[in-house]
Formats: sequence, structure tokens, C-alpha cells
Amino acid sequence: MSELLDYQQVLLDLLETPGVPGYEREISDKLESLFRHFTDRVHRDKLGNLIAFVQGEGNEPRPKIMVATHMDEIGLIVNQIEKGGFLRFTQLGGFDPRTLLGQEVMVHGREKCLGIIGSKPPHLSTPEEREKAIPMQDLFIDLGMGEETVRKLIRVGDVITVARKSMRLQNGFVAGKSLDNRASIAALLEGLQELKRLRVQADVYAVATVQEEVGTRGAITSTYGIHPDIGIAVDVAHASMPGVAADLGMKMDGGAVIHNGPNIHRDLYARFRETAAREGIPIQMRWLQGPTATDGFAMQISREGIPTGVLSIPLRYMHTSVETVCYRDVERTGKLLAHFIASVDRTFVEGLSCYLND
Repeated sequence: MSELLDYQQVLLDLLETPGVPGYEREISDKLESLFRHFTDRVHRDKLGNLIAFVQGEGNEPRPKIMVATHMDEIGLIVNQIEKGGFLRFTQLGGFDPRTLLGQEVMVHGREKCLGIIGSKPPHLSTPEEREKAIPMQDLFIDLGMGEETVRKLIRVGDVITVARKSMRLQNGFVAGKSLDNRASIAALLEGLQELKRLRVQADVYAVATVQEEVGTRGAITSTYGIHPDIGIAVDVAHASMPGVAADLGMKMDGGAVIHNGPNIHRDLYARFRETAAREGIPIQMRWLQGPTATDGFAMQISREGIPTGVLSIPLRYMHTSVETVCYRDVERTGKLLAHFIASVDRTFVEGLSCYLND
């Protein structure tokens, strides 16, 4: 329980661990062993969400804070086996199909089979076809096997993940295939580590949710089951890069991103900002007119409504196999999360009001 881990190295390992929506067991098993560094009270609910409970020191009834970080990654699924043993596929989550051609993939069949995504060569394409991105229905997976062998090992419905080694880039940057949202899991682990040296009044439910990429399903059920006083979603946000509007892109190495807007309870937003100022944590603000497209939306509208906040980590190249973050932003997000949690007591929770009577 007292072992200190290098969570940047942990993140690099998590990036290579498969866990597409509905098939999160392998990543869940790894996270369970990591959660047990902080508590022995870890369980899975009926949908597969992994929930770690860390008891606070306050008098009962203690506030309940739920932190949701989804563990699923975008992936693919076999929808046809063609003559010659070529596999056709569709999406589990929102891949950018422009990035799929030439990718190495792992097909999770009766055995794990390495393959590549190919298409008709440009030499055989029309000039019009060469000017356009290749649609997903024109891509296929080649396993280097004959059709008979493929049909023995692979079935329609088998899932597919990109086979990509995670990378340490320069200046603390990290790249890999599933930083959305394994980066936030690393931030949660950094936060739990920070909490060990703080006095915490509230009970904390650290939840690695399932199926966020296909409709925030895990957050819906886990929030309903936990019924927290406060819900916090941690996810990623678009970072500044060529082609991203200045008001949309968050600065890499610029600090944790605090969301504001109708999905966010204004008192939680204010407390996050106060906490960051007190602790000297670099932050950025992001304003959204509607839902945040994170687990935060599902948390907010669960049961009679849950006061919700959202933190994000700036990320480049979202929904590709080379998503990139600065690990210092991961650490800052974890530290902000921990000190926010430590600031919450029963008085703060009882003072959370709705917006309508102001």
C-alpha cells in the first residue's frame, strides 16, 4: 500500500493495454491492481465499471465524491470475412478513418492475430479517388493467412485494436493510441497518491468507467449506483495545434483545464479555481455552451441531478493512434483533483444550490 510508482511509466503500459467499449476486462484487471495501492475496497458493478472506495476521515454522514475517468478506448470490430481471408470492419467509437490506412492492428479472435490495414494501391485508383480520403468501407485487414485459417481463428464480431507502441517524446511529452482517456486515469492515480498525504473529510469513489466512447454508459449506471453528492469527470480536451481554432485549443504544458458552462455547477467551478490559486497549480479555462461530451454530462443528469465538475488534459491528434499529451499537465490535473477533494466538507456540500433562485 505504501509503494510509490512512476505513473508516467504506468501510463505508457496502460496505453498498450486493449480495452474497447464493452470489452474492457484486460485494462480493468490492470487498473484493479493499481487501485489496490490505495484501498482494498475495489469492486466491479454489473456493467463492468471498476470502483475503488477510499474512506474519508470526517464524521458521518460524510460527503460522497465520485471521480469518473473512462478506461475504454476507441476500436474496431469485424463485420465481414471476405474471399481470400480479408477482413472488413467498422468502428467501436469515433476513429478518424483518414488515419487507418497502413496501421498495424491486433484482431482479438480465438487467438490474437496481428494484421495490417490496406486498400487498393494508388496506382490502380482513379485521379478522383486519389484526391479523397479512403472511406472505411474500402479498407480491409490482411492477416497474412489463407481464408480457411482466418475462418478458424476469427469470427464476425471479434474486436480489433491498433497495435501501437507508446512513446516518450521530448520535453515530457507522451504519445500513444489511447491517451483518450488513459491520460486521465494516470491523473486520477496521481491524485490518489497526493491524497495520501492530505486530510480528507469526504468519502471518495474513484471509478474507471466503461463504454464512454459509445454513449457514456458506464457513467450513467455507476453514478446512479453511487449517488454521490459531487461528481467530477476527468477527460481530455483538444490542444492547440495547426488547424484548431484558438478558442478551442488548450495550451500544451499550460496546466489543467477547468470547464465551465451549463454542464458544470458554478460552485464547483469556483472551488476548482480557488484551489488552483491557493496551491499554485497552473490552469486553463474552457467555456462550453452545451454538454461537455464527457462522463460529466451523464453524471449531472443522474437521479435528481448531481452537482458536477469537469477537468481535462490538453491532447493533440484526438482519436488517432498518436494522441499526445504533456505529462506535466497530467500531474497538475491530479494535484488539482486531490486538493479540491481535500477542500470538501459537509458544509460545502450542503451549500451547493441550484441556479434558479439567484
